[in-house]
Amino acid sequence: MSTAVYIESQGCQMNDYDVGRMVDVLASQAHCRRVERPEDADLLLLNTCSVREKAQEKVFSQLGRWRRLKEARSGVLIGVGGCVASQEGDEILRRAPFVDLVFGPQTLHRLPEMVARRRGGGGPQVDVSFPEIEKFDHLPMPRAEGPSAYVSVMEGCSKYCSFCVVPYTRGEEISRPVDDVLSEVRALAEQGVREVNLLGQNVNAYAGPLSDGDSADLGLLIEAVAGVPGIDRIRFTTSHPAEFGSGLVEAFREVPQLADFLHLPVQSGSDLILKLMKRGHDVATYEALIEEIRAARPSVVLATDLIVGFPGESEAEFEETMEMIDRVGFDGGAFSFIYSPRPGTPAADLADPVPAATKSAWLQRLQARILEQQRAAGEALVGTRQWVLIDGPSRRDPRELSGRTSGNRTVNFAGDPSWVGRFAEVEIAAAMAHSLRGRVVAVEGGVEPSAAGVGG
Repeated sequence: MSTAVYIESQGCQMNDYDVGRMVDVLASQAHCRRVERPEDADLLLLNTCSVREKAQEKVFSQLGRWRRLKEARSGVLIGVGGCVASQEGDEILRRAPFVDLVFGPQTLHRLPEMVARRRGGGGPQVDVSFPEIEKFDHLPMPRAEGPSAYVSVMEGCSKYCSFCVVPYTRGEEISRPVDDVLSEVRALAEQGVREVNLLGQNVNAYAGPLSDGDSADLGLLIEAVAGVPGIDRIRFTTSHPAEFGSGLVEAFREVPQLADFLHLPVQSGSDLILKLMKRGHDVATYEALIEEIRAARPSVVLATDLIVGFPGESEAEFEETMEMIDRVGFDGGAFSFIYSPRPGTPAADLADPVPAATKSAWLQRLQARILEQQRAAGEALVGTRQWVLIDGPSRRDPRELSGRTSGNRTVNFAGDPSWVGRFAEVEIAAAMAHSLRGRVVAVEGGVEPSAAGVGG
């Protein structure tokens, strides 16, 4: 008899990837099947993220709701994984003694045995260790769930930015061997995946071992992935400016499968704030790097991360950030937030005299400027033809299709469901704030759009 598992995930793309791997390992080793409602589950798993403000409190609020489900049905187990689990460890059991499993991002592959020990009469199971890259040796090959897939190529981060908990919750940087990454990409391609997104907390620090004892940087890995039959588009995230090497710049110049999109967090446009953040780069270095990348790939679309209200920031530093935004231009948008202290990080101890209302006003100004840049970039695409990978039904209208351009813009258009997983040439007809509207001109494989009643 199979076990019904419900998984709720918070946070980043790495967490989304980890959820997929949890499903894979539980299905292959513990006869689990995923369900869509917590009320139907025998095993409730919460995959947590510690980046956002009050992350721990949100976790315990959710656990409180799940406690009622456990009390209503005998045999229900509750597990907490992810970065909050790694950060809190046994403290989770102290505050929520009804929790059965606590596991970190590096130990999710041990879930089946943890569940078995708990069901076999053992006490609550806690494993938040950092067994380096071990988990990838114990996970089954992933199952594709569409034409796009994430592939984790490295774990951890060794940058220790003063505001960030990732090095403490996911450990130091360690890269998967090139052959292992390529085996996973080939397996996905055989299942119909056309686009892969190479993942890492600091992915451009990748230094994967080669079979000859040497190592490959991310640029070389991208070249190798581009050689896998069936893979026609490659993305990577998330990058750090301090380790964006020449090989990666050359990949933008030389590898046509590499998408016209780069997410490169800058965090601030003030050298003072960047120094307080311990980012390891200054504004001039960042801007020079962007110029180099754009020279290699003029069509690249740039996105970033920005923090406002960092301790020590004044109106002058904020204005420096606004000026940097104008100079650089983030046509791919920005993830922007008001700074909130993360327990255990150096920045949490810094004095922070700026009023919350000031920070909110700064964020609104910054987001408005970024949105202007995004809208202008979207409007510039009207009338152009874009090569779009068709992902599936549109979120706005399930009777239509949706896909992404190489520059990571969502496009909605009329089409036939049989086209999902194919590339199509789409003429952009209109631009909205966060998406585009298009008309299919041609579909990969010689399909005539007019045959489906969507041409002309």
